[in-house]
Amino acid sequence: MSVPARVVVHPPRATGGRRVSAGGEDLGVARSPVELIEFLRRAGLDPDEVLLEDPTLIEWRGGGPEVWTTQPDINGR
Repeated sequence: MSVPARVVVHPPRATGGRRVSAGGEDLGVARSPVELIEFLRRAGLDPDEVLLEDPTLIEWRGGGPEVWTTQPDINGR
């Protein structure tokens, strides 16, 4: 697998999903790990070789691969 650029998964958005970019290029908003893998496949990565926990490939901001929505505060907002 060749890595074209480091992938950044940005913090969850209030409306759901996480913006994904690679090498400064916006790949879209993924709403699940399955959608993220599809974005990476379209960017030229082999989905069978992608490990979402690999810090050399993916920089997770605002939570790791298990976080896809914002968490409400203590008052439920």
